[in-house]
Amino acid sequence: MTYPKTRCPALFITAPGSNHGKTTITAAIARYHVNQGCKVRVFKSGPDFLDPMILERACGLPVYQLDLWLMGESECRRLLYEAALEADLILIEGVMGLFDGEPCCADLAELLAVPVLAVINATGTAQTLGAIAYGLANYRPKLLFSGILANNVASQRHDEMIRQGIPSELCYFGQIPRDSRFVLPERHLGLVQAEEINDLDTRILAAATAIASTGLACLPEAVEFIKPKPSTPPQLLCGIRIGIARDPAFSFIYAANLDLLRAMGATLRFFSPLADTKLPEVDSIYLPGGYPELHLNVLQDNLTMKAALQMHFRQGKPIYAECGGFLYMLESIIDKAGHSGEMIGLLPGHAIMQDRLTGLGYQSAPMSAGVLRSHTFHHSLIETPLIPLAFGERLHNTSAGEAIYRLKRLTASYLHCYFASNPEAAAELFLP
Repeated sequence: MTYPKTRCPALFITAPGSNHGKTTITAAIARYHVNQGCKVRVFKSGPDFLDPMILERACGLPVYQLDLWLMGESECRRLLYEAALEADLILIEGVMGLFDGEPCCADLAELLAVPVLAVINATGTAQTLGAIAYGLANYRPKLLFSGILANNVASQRHDEMIRQGIPSELCYFGQIPRDSRFVLPERHLGLVQAEEINDLDTRILAAATAIASTGLACLPEAVEFIKPKPSTPPQLLCGIRIGIARDPAFSFIYAANLDLLRAMGATLRFFSPLADTKLPEVDSIYLPGGYPELHLNVLQDNLTMKAALQMHFRQGKPIYAECGGFLYMLESIIDKAGHSGEMIGLLPGHAIMQDRLTGLGYQSAPMSAGVLRSHTFHHSLIETPLIPLAFGERLHNTSAGEAIYRLKRLTASYLHCYFASNPEAAAELFLP
């Protein structure tokens, strides 16, 4: 059986590794073409939450993750096909280096037949940049390689030296100069959230202006996107009202998770644990991850919200808490400076922020109705007497998986679950 196809210009932005400027360049390309009147859809490869916030500001439309392990090939194809039906340009930002991880960005780009643009940080190199580009272009012969963009170029002479080293068969799109106006601020989990950067639009516009003098000012060639076999999610949440925390303390949530909850019949109602004094009228609560440790005093002092969540729990209504939402359910959070904030206290124990990464990687999360694929990334440790209901199973089984806790109808873990990997298991988390 054949399925419908559509074509749209598309580019996969990658690099030899992290810290080459992929997010800045992807945002700049997106904003440049939006300013030319194009409708640009942007995607982020991998499970990241922070880069999509920046990219969403750049293109003005929701940014979804693409991840072969979390969601599978069919879901990746569906998201891209639907985007191609409405967009003038599709951009996919990679994660880490082009060939890093299993599956890696090259696997996704090759599967989708989307040409790859290599963004290479030119700091500390000149003609050798061409050798790096040549390796990226030829390491996997079946990969479609569009060309190279040199980033952080110090001067016109630096650009000339880079050009000398570019093999003649490779396309050099040009250079982006080293400029502090383009730099995006970072903190312990990655980039600072978009809404916290007061001059973000100015930074993106400055970078977009630089794109005008490169070959990326032209739209790339069109790529054919195929609609996968259609599937209809089960209508398991009809009539269920789900309250979802959404503010600067709780913002790490997959847009596709919200889409699936709606598709299964749920009504979504958003609230802010930072600003609101009561919950909306809901049957279940979803507390996503984020940065509660940066808002200890406000969360601690919002006594009416704490009381509302405690009452919701006592009434036997479901609560699902991921990572930062999990920390919020504990008795307290202690930040890296040693300051403590009293949290909801529905789970016994305390979260202690660390100076280094303490959890990272893909895991399968066993839930009551089946396994949800998930990812973890955090800088805290938990001290609790509570016995876990289960543990996540790491994709590469390098160490013990994250604990999953269940107390009455409260389910909590460090794991960020991708609901479309098992809609039935996701629905069970919210059913009264």
